[in-house]
Amino acid sequence: MVPVLVGPTDVILPCLDEAAALPYVLSRIPAGYRAIVVDNGSTDGSAEVAESLGALVVHEPRRGFGAACHAGLLAATADIVCFLDCDGSFDPEDLPKVADAVRRGEADLALGQRRPLTRDAWPPHARLANRLLALRIRSETGVRIRDLGPMRAARREDLLALGIEDRRFGYPLEMVLKAAQGGWRITETDVPYAPRTGKSKVTGTVGGTVKAVRDMRRVWRAATR
Repeated sequence: MVPVLVGPTDVILPCLDEAAALPYVLSRIPAGYRAIVVDNGSTDGSAEVAESLGALVVHEPRRGFGAACHAGLLAATADIVCFLDCDGSFDPEDLPKVADAVRRGEADLALGQRRPLTRDAWPPHARLANRLLALRIRSETGVRIRDLGPMRAARREDLLALGIEDRRFGYPLEMVLKAAQGGWRITETDVPYAPRTGKSKVTGTVGGTVKAVRDMRRVWRAATR
């Protein structure tokens, strides 16, 4: 087995009104990983909770998932960075399962493939939409993925060099498409996926779902034209 070289890793946590989930999420950050909570305009005291629990808090006033992710990437200093939803659906202790593929030099972009622990963890319509998107990515780029996983890891400088432009829900898709176009090695690792704390801002609302679909269509057109 190839030894894993231990080094600092930053974990970017886009955050919008996740005060209820933060104590669990931040208590599970592995040793050697630094939590960067990017507050995206929360009104429930998320930033204060994160600070009280020892996280580095970055404020991104421009609303949008991609805006929060990019602000966290700019604030990060570690060679390897991870992205993780801040809603308690993932156990941060699983981060090394994903990040170690990058650390060992086996992958340039490592994705966590969601394995729902309960039926409610991942609504059927969201699971189907994700599956269809993964199939389209495979047919268009040749990259064989099954999940556009929100838990992911890559090297910070390489991500910055991709020049990801989307600042909304299309950010994760644009990252994968540009990585594929750049010839990156993209891998997947199974990770447990639990029901989130609170209501989803994307799949849990009609408006959120419509916005996500619209953003991803725009990103796809721009990346494949």
